[in-house]
Amino acid sequence: MDRLAVISSESQRFADVLADVDPDRRCPTCPDWSASDLLWHLTTVHFFWAEILERRMVDESGLPDVERSKPQRPSATADMLALRQRATARLTEQLSMKADDDALWSWWPADQTVGFTRRMQTYEATMHRVDAELTAGVPVSPIAQDVAGGAVDHAVDVMWGWMPDSATYQPDCTVEFLATDTDQRWLVECGRWTAQDDEDGLLQGRTARRGTDTPRAAVKAPVVDLALWAWTRGGSVVTSGDPAAVAAITAVEREGIQ
Repeated sequence: MDRLAVISSESQRFADVLADVDPDRRCPTCPDWSASDLLWHLTTVHFFWAEILERRMVDESGLPDVERSKPQRPSATADMLALRQRATARLTEQLSMKADDDALWSWWPADQTVGFTRRMQTYEATMHRVDAELTAGVPVSPIAQDVAGGAVDHAVDVMWGWMPDSATYQPDCTVEFLATDTDQRWLVECGRWTAQDDEDGLLQGRTARRGTDTPRAAVKAPVVDLALWAWTRGGSVVTSGDPAAVAAITAVEREGIQ
C-alpha cells in the first residue's frame, strides 16, 4: 500500500467534496460537527501530526507548544481549503522523510513509532472522506480492499482497544469477523471496561485479538462493508450467533469512532 498516496488522494477528495457544501450542513456520521467543522478537523489533524513529525517528538512534553503552533481557524471556506492543502502537503512531506520504525510520540502507548502515525492517518483521511461524501449527499467513492482490511485491523486493535491503565476490564465473548470477498478473518474478544475514578460506573466497549477461541457470533460482509461498519460509516453486514454475543459487539460498534 502506498500510504502517502492514499492520504493525499483521500484528503483531496475530502476537500473537493466539502468545497461545494453549505458549511453549516450537519455531518450525519459526526453529528456534533458541521461541514465546516469537519473540514477544520482534518486540517488541524494534519497540521498537528506534521508538527510532531518535524520536531521528532518522542514524548508528550512538547504538546503545549505544538497546540500553540496551530493556525487560527479562518471564517471563509476558501481560506480553510487553502490551509488544508498546506497541512496535508506538510504531513506527507514529513512522513516521506522518515521510516516506520523511527521513534515518535503517539497517543497509543503500545506503538510509539512513525509507522503508527502513518497507518492512523491513512484510515483517518479515508473515513473522513466518507464523512464528507455523506455530508454532501453524494455516493461514497470506492475504498481499496487493502485499505479497508487495514481499517478493520486498526478498529479492532486500536480504536476499540484503548482503555485507561487504571481501568477494570471484563471480557464477554469472542466474535469472528469474516470478509466474504477476501477471506480475511479476525477473531475478536469483546468486553467492557470501567475507569476506577468513574463515580457513575459507566461501561465502555473494548476489543482484543484472540487466536484460537471458539467464536460465539459472526459478522460477515465484503471487506469494504466491514470497514465502514466498524468505523460507523454505514456498511451492510450480516450478524449471526448467540444473541448476547451479537449484542456485545454491536454495542462496541455503536459507540462510534470520530
